[in-house]
Parts: sequence; structure tokens; C-alpha cells
Amino acid sequence: MAQPRRKKTVVRSAAPAPRLPRVAKGRKPQYFADPAVDKLLSITLTLAGELAVTRDRLDAVERLLEQRRILSPADVDAFEPSPVAAKQRDARRAAYLDRILRVVQAELEEMTGAGMPKSADEVIAAVLE
Repeated sequence: MAQPRRKKTVVRSAAPAPRLPRVAKGRKPQYFADPAVDKLLSITLTLAGELAVTRDRLDAVERLLEQRRILSPADVDAFEPSPVAAKQRDARRAAYLDRILRVVQAELEEMTGAGMPKSADEVIAAVLE
């Protein structure tokens, strides 16, 4: 006789998850003789992924606008962002560049120890944030 299935209980904590560095530690695989080529490949693949997603989303928006006869290509070309929109674009662009250059930044932090807690108190504070 089959036993009834038990429902899984998920316990969620009210405390926020600790913020830890998002950079993997340890040796990274090296595919080319020159490590700089590996870094460039990583940056290039990150850019390619970002661009592919952006192009797909832009294509969807352009098709919807064309279907609904809302905007023409000339309207898009003549668009001037507001100061608020320009600040949002700047922030998005900075985050984008951070993602692209993450591999270089990670190596720099590894070499300099930047971003790493200096004491046990800093580790505890970072976990409790």
C-alpha cells in the first residue's frame, strides 16, 4: 500500500541573508598560455551575453511599438532623456561595466586584499548585516 506524500515545510528566517563577496576564491581554470587572453575571453563572453539579451529585448519592444503604431524609428532617434533618466542610465551603465570587468576587479582584489575583512570583528559585522 502506498504511503501518503508528506508536504515539505520551508522555514524562512526573518533575518536578511548575510552579504558576502560574490567573487569565487581559489585557482581559476586557465585555457590559454597567457592568462590575459583568458581574461579577455571572459570579458568578451560577458559582453556577448549582455548584448544578446539587450538585442532580444529591444527587438521585442520595437515589434510591439510597430504593431501598436505607437512610435516611429524617428521618434526613438530624437529621444532626449530627462535628468532623472540620464542618472538612471549612468547607474545602469556603471553596473554593466562592473559585470564586464568583474574578472579584472576580482584579480585586483585578490592581489591587494581589497574588500576583505581586516579583523574578526569586521567578519562578524559583515555576516550580521
